Amino acid sequence: MRKAFATLAALCVSVFVVGTSEYLISGLLPQVGADLKVSVGAAGQAVTVYALGVVAGGPIVATLTARMPRKGLALGLMLLFAAGSAICALASSYELLLVGRLVSSFSHAAFLAQALVMATGVVPPEKTGTAISAVASGFTVATLLGVPLGALLGESAGWRTPFAVLTALALAGVVLLAAVLPKQPAPATRLRDEIRVVTRRPVLLAIATTAVGFSGVAVVFTYIAPLLTRVSGFSSTAVSGLLLTYGAGSFFGNLLAGRLTDKSMSATVRGVFGGLTGVLVLIPFAAVWQPSAVAAVLVLGLLATATIAPLQGLILRHAGDAPTLAVSANVSAFNLGAAAGSAIGGLIVSAGALRWTGLAGAVLSLAGLALTYLGATRAPLPAMRRASSASPDGLWEGGRITP
Repeated sequence: MRKAFATLAALCVSVFVVGTSEYLISGLLPQVGADLKVSVGAAGQAVTVYALGVVAGGPIVATLTARMPRKGLALGLMLLFAAGSAICALASSYELLLVGRLVSSFSHAAFLAQALVMATGVVPPEKTGTAISAVASGFTVATLLGVPLGALLGESAGWRTPFAVLTALALAGVVLLAAVLPKQPAPATRLRDEIRVVTRRPVLLAIATTAVGFSGVAVVFTYIAPLLTRVSGFSSTAVSGLLLTYGAGSFFGNLLAGRLTDKSMSATVRGVFGGLTGVLVLIPFAAVWQPSAVAAVLVLGLLATATIAPLQGLILRHAGDAPTLAVSANVSAFNLGAAAGSAIGGLIVSAGALRWTGLAGAVLSLAGLALTYLGATRAPLPAMRRASSASPDGLWEGGRITP
């Protein structure tokens, strides 16, 4: 049990380091632009490049490394991340900064996929959801503490300093992982097994659910600060406090969802998407009164990351013995959903409808909920009967197709 705890803790810490990098630069754009002689808008493309690298690079790296020993691969991916962070810290030009961001991003989805697979391998099957949420909590803590602390450090010591610190932390993470990760042989599955798994209907539906459903959160959260200041009338200082509340809610919501996932994946994912749909519908109306706006932000935080454990759990259950590419693709789907939701929200805000972003988010979350039922109702009947007699978890598990 102690070995399992040490493994989960090391993976969580490493995920925190990787997760901090994704949005760290968002709070440093003015300093980056002034130093590298580019506009703030151009500097912001460093966020876009990272996101695109995660979406495209994750499945590519997972495919190319499918037969590598898991522990060695995890260490190599952390070293790749450290190299990318070091390039950013030393970048003498805007172009070199983008190269560093791209290098770091290539390790992002693949490392998280490895972390999730390795985490579930050190716990009993009935604790899969808890293990996933424990590792994923590294990302919620990164959002809650890592990104704002990095931004504060950048303001006082220069924008390069946070990237230098991330490089050092990544190298420390390599040492920690080397010490505690159990040795695992290279997977016996072949590349074509991984590809066959990721193209199965239940797996594709789960990945689509991730992208579509999470985009509903991004539609609102990307523009939550102007919503709270312009519509709710909060000060900028109060908004910072509310975002901390959102982050704290995300942390606890993720952990709670992990425990609920251990009881029923299908009920948890449907309950979360149902709850998200409800709160997103209410946000345009809750935003006009400050007490209800606070409650809506807290509930949104609780539910936003609660999708991670059940959706990744479903991917792992459907993927069987070849989960790496499927999990990596699902991690990329989260980022794709965030990018799509941000773009949709931007169009709504540009049209002067900032208050009503919640309705668009609700439609997307409802579509995600519908996809979970589509995955169940379109499953082959014999498989559904076998699953229902063997597991109390219901129809989602009935969609599994064995090799």
